[in-house]
Order: sequence, then C-alpha cells, then structure tokens
Amino acid sequence: MKYFVFVIGTLFFALLFESCASTQELETLPADVRYQRAKDLYDDEKYLEAIEEFKIVSVQYQGSEYADDAQFYLAESRFNRGEYILAAAEYDNLVRMMPTSPFVSTSRYKKALSHYRLSPKPQLDQKYSRYAVDDFQTFIEFSPNDSLVADAEVKISELTEKMARKIFESGRLYYRMNFYRASISYFDKVISEFTDTPYADDAMLWKARSQSERNDFAGALATLNGIQLKFPNSDVIEEADKLRIEIREDEADFREEQKENASLSNE
Repeated sequence: MKYFVFVIGTLFFALLFESCASTQELETLPADVRYQRAKDLYDDEKYLEAIEEFKIVSVQYQGSEYADDAQFYLAESRFNRGEYILAAAEYDNLVRMMPTSPFVSTSRYKKALSHYRLSPKPQLDQKYSRYAVDDFQTFIEFSPNDSLVADAEVKISELTEKMARKIFESGRLYYRMNFYRASISYFDKVISEFTDTPYADDAMLWKARSQSERNDFAGALATLNGIQLKFPNSDVIEEADKLRIEIREDEADFREEQKENASLSNE
C-alpha cells in the first residue's frame, strides 16, 4: 500500500513538474513565435483560443512590431464571434493606443461596423445606430480617400433613415394618444434633424394635424405652406391641400362656437 502511494505521488509530481515546465516555456516564447501561434489559431477560426494568445502579445510585447497586429486580430476575433460591443472596444483601443499603426483606418471602420451590427429594428431604442453614425462620420473625416468611404456613406444614410422613422413613429403614437404637444415635439425633431430623410415631409403633415387639434390653426396652415416650400415635389402635397381645407373649416367652426359661447355668457 505504501509502495502504491509512493508511485502515485511520484507520478503526480512528475506531471506537475512537466506542466510547470511547459507553462514556463510558453511564457518565455519570443514575440514572433507567440504571435504566429495566435495567428494560426485565428486562421483555423479558433477565435476564443486566439483571443487569449493575442492578449498576451499585445500586453507582454507592447513595444514589439507584433503588438498592433495582435491588437487588431484580437478585435477581429471578437468581431467574428459576434461579440460586437467587445470588438468595438478593442478596435477603439488600437486607435487610441497605437495611432501610427497601419490598422488605424480599418479599425475606425470596423468599430463603426460593430455598432452597425448592433443597430436594432426601428421600433427599438436606436442608441447603437447613433454610435454607428458618429463612428462612420469619424472614419470618413480621418480617411476621406479610403475605399470603404462609399460603403460608410450608404450605411449612414440607412441608419439615419432608421432613426428618423423611430422618432416619427413616436410622434404618431403620441398623436393617437391625444398628447399633441408631445407629438409636435417629436415631429419637429424629425423636421430639423432629419430633413434629408423620407420622413421629413410626412412629419410636417402630421405636425400640422397636431397643431390643428390644439386649435393652432394659423400654425397648422403655416406648417402646410412649409411643405410646398421645402418639398415642392413631395407625394404628400395633395394630402396637405385636403388638410388645409379641413383646417379652415375647423377654424370657422371653432370661431363660430366661440361666438355662441360668448353670447350665452352675456345673457
């Protein structure tokens, strides 16, 4: 029995020593070997393992020629795993900490693309859409001649339209709930901040409806006139003309009702 325990103990310490020796060997790998080890894992799409190796290179070998490569592929590994929040943070780390790296321009774009991938349906909160638009605009500002600028501009347009739709639909919701002051506030936001989207002229039409419901007939008519001035080719012009007639009729009825109430109060 004592011999058996001795043998087991001997094997245990042998394995422990071998493990420690192996760990020490890995810790002392030169930067190029460590980086290649990580890159091989990345190329084999073993992103989770690659992440740990790239972390070691970017932290332990900060002054080496492989540090920015490791940081970039660390971010790429996060991106490829669909970890877009973490990926955006890693791309940002490269831009801030390694401003002379050749990966900076691509990292700015990929940070924006990470937030773009997080952008939800128009009905939901558009926080990440706003982040993505800001990031794409920053990318264009710093890299105006980059081949990815055209794609960034398309995505900015898409995201901007989505944000406009979210605010416009919020305005219509408040209109249906008879909260006309709130609905006007939302429609004004679309009109002022999203003029180039398809929702701007619709927002003016619905703003006029909201103003009319609050008996602000002059304001409603001025808003309708603004549609023709800002959007002379809008497909809501005909609907605006019909609404203008209704508003004038409502105003006449309102004035008549006021006169009748005033007459009754004087009797």
